[in-house]
Parts: sequence; structure tokens; C-alpha cells
Amino acid sequence: MHSVGDIFFWELCGTALLTLMGCGVVANVTLNKSLGTGGGWLLVNFGWGFAVFTGASVAAPSGAHINPAVTVGLAVYGELPWAQVPTYLIAQVTGATLGAIVCWLAYKLQFDEHDDPANTRGIFCTGPTVPNKPWNLVTEIIGTFVLVLWVITNPSATAGEAGVPDFGNAALGYAGVAFVVIGIGNSLGGPTGYAINPARDLGPRIAYAILPIRGKGSAEWGYSWVPIAGPILGGALAALVALALPAAS
Repeated sequence: MHSVGDIFFWELCGTALLTLMGCGVVANVTLNKSLGTGGGWLLVNFGWGFAVFTGASVAAPSGAHINPAVTVGLAVYGELPWAQVPTYLIAQVTGATLGAIVCWLAYKLQFDEHDDPANTRGIFCTGPTVPNKPWNLVTEIIGTFVLVLWVITNPSATAGEAGVPDFGNAALGYAGVAFVVIGIGNSLGGPTGYAINPARDLGPRIAYAILPIRGKGSAEWGYSWVPIAGPILGGALAALVALALPAAS
């Protein structure tokens, strides 16, 4: 059993790596003085998938949530005490903010030379291609539902007959959830940029608001509640569906 401090530390580190690499791939594709300029949506999706793999692997001692929607989903499902939820959430948002700041440090010169600095918010946080908050919320609920249902229904390896481990999808380790995130991005990410993680969106949005980025635009706080509420609702809904599913034989 890990202490509250241990949980906070591992979740902070894992989520910081998540946004460092996730925001990093978007910066690489977006900023015109970067070698990845024009790499496209598929590169972004793979980059975020590998960011999840890296962050979750580092945060393994805490359960590798690195996402408030996963934390809430596991609490609703009964796998996590509600008393631990605030520790996870605070660590995740703090880590996500720090990771985004370090990403900016890595690309500082490219931000300074970018020819459209007013439109750099998308490097840090999400936004809809067609603004309509109720429908944007639905999109985020659906994408996060897929992620959290997969997490809940694919537990770690268990002891099988004669002590032989039953790995199932756990044999993939955290690569499994990386594949799911890439799949969600490719299939469901187009309308809103698939936050599917409140910390991943809120932390970098805070970073964007406070960083001294030359000529930056608005942080779009009026939209910010959508990538928070949608994933939380999607995660909770996934947990309720998982509870209703028949037990595996």
C-alpha cells in the first residue's frame, strides 16, 4: 500500500510526462521552425498514444491513472476509495501543468519564430472544429467512455489454474492503452481534439494562460468546462456499464 505522498508523486510525474510529450508532438507538427512541421493528424495521434504509454509506465506504482476520468471511473466501479480521489486529481492537474510548461521550454525558440503566434493554443489544449458545447460535450463523453471501459474491463494479470498467470490483454502492458488512445484519436478525435482527460486539457490550458508566449491568443476559458465535464461523465458512465456487465466466466 502506497502512502498519499507516494501516490501524489507518481501521478504528478506520470501526468507531467504525458503532457510534455503530448503537447510536444503537437508543437512539433504546428510550429513552422520545427522539423515535424506539417506532420499531420496521424503523427499527433501516435504521439499522444506514446505519451500515454510513457506517462502510465512511470506512474505504474500509483496505478497509472494519469487521468481524472480514469480515477473517477475506478472510484465509481469500487476499485478505488473515494477518499483517495482528491490526491489523484490534484497531482494530475499539477503534473499536467508542469509538463506543458516544460514543453514550452523545449520549443521556446520555435514559439518565438512562429508566424501565427495567436493560434498556438491548440498546442496545449483542445477545441472543437464546429463549436456547439452540448454536442462537443457528447463527443467527449463518448470518447472517454471507450477509454475508461477498456481500462476497467482489462485488469492486470491474475493467477490462473496451477498458478499459471492469466495475462489476457495485460500481456501488452501499457502499450495496450496506448493503442486504445491512438484508436480513439483516429476514430473519434476529429470533432473536439479528444481531450478524454480533464487534467490533460486543464493543466496545459493553465500553462498557456500564464506562459509569456509572444503574441498568443485567448486560452478560451468559455470552452474549458467541456473537456472537464465530458470526460468525467464518460468515465463514470463507463464504470456504471462495467458494473452492469455479466461477470466473465
